[in-house]
Amino acid sequence: MRIVIPGGTGQVGTILYRALTAAGHDVVVLTRQSQASHEVSWDGESLGPWAEAIDGSDVVINLAGRSVNCRYTTANLREMLSSRVRSARLVGEAIGAAADPPRLWLQMSTATIYAHRFDAPNDEDSGLVGGDEPGVPDYWRFSVRIARQWERAQREAATPRTRKVAMRTAMVMSPDRGGAFEIMLRMVRLGLGGPIGGGAQYVSWIHDQDFARAVEFLIEREELAGPVNLAAPNPLPQREFMRRMRRAWGTPVALPATRWMAEIGAFAIRSDTELLLKSRRVVPTRLLEAGFEFAYPDWTNAAADLVERLRRRKS
Repeated sequence: MRIVIPGGTGQVGTILYRALTAAGHDVVVLTRQSQASHEVSWDGESLGPWAEAIDGSDVVINLAGRSVNCRYTTANLREMLSSRVRSARLVGEAIGAAADPPRLWLQMSTATIYAHRFDAPNDEDSGLVGGDEPGVPDYWRFSVRIARQWERAQREAATPRTRKVAMRTAMVMSPDRGGAFEIMLRMVRLGLGGPIGGGAQYVSWIHDQDFARAVEFLIEREELAGPVNLAAPNPLPQREFMRRMRRAWGTPVALPATRWMAEIGAFAIRSDTELLLKSRRVVPTRLLEAGFEFAYPDWTNAAADLVERLRRRKS
């Protein structure tokens, strides 16, 4: 198959490119600065010659948008919103204008769309979309707004011949440089991988190999459309999540952190406390009901595999 990935040069795009090319697919990446033979330049702002790559393709996987690996300032949040919505609308325009449109448009979304909660898991049917829960910071609400408008841009696109899936993705854990796993492991190695703000908040995640396999599964399963959660089926409270990561690395103890200490830690890793404190208890009901089998459903085995691969990478 011919697969086009707008915004495919980041960590998630790299994971997908490796997996899809290894499976024998012809993969084209749309990027602002093309540097390889499989890359095509686009500006993410307007239709251009890049749209020819979409016309006649089988699948489009849109990952474009400003990275969340930054401080959640007002300016950065607005850029996250505009870049995601703008690129999704643009991809929709290119698909709608294609003489031979792709049969599937996979649109990146985020598990952050769900409410901050501890009482029950969020799935695609019964989950609570966030934004109205009391007591959360305003910028958490803005993150939900980003996710909702991101999905709306895909949903409202006029692409009648193309199936559309919004991939509500949890943190993708891989041993690649600069990813969420390496950042969290850095905290463990510094002795800071203990409970944060009490540690009761749930962490949802997905192993990189399961993420790539789930994308291939979505390509093949034509009955799946609309929102689909891409998350391992067993989210954990943060205190247990970090305990198992410490065990995988071989670090027996770690200091707990209060909320204000989390602010300092988030600043140090150039991220924000939402990624550390928001309870994301997300489960992949639609994937499981469709027959998808996770290779790494539990964090203990996933963390052990990721640590081993990261050590091999650095050796």
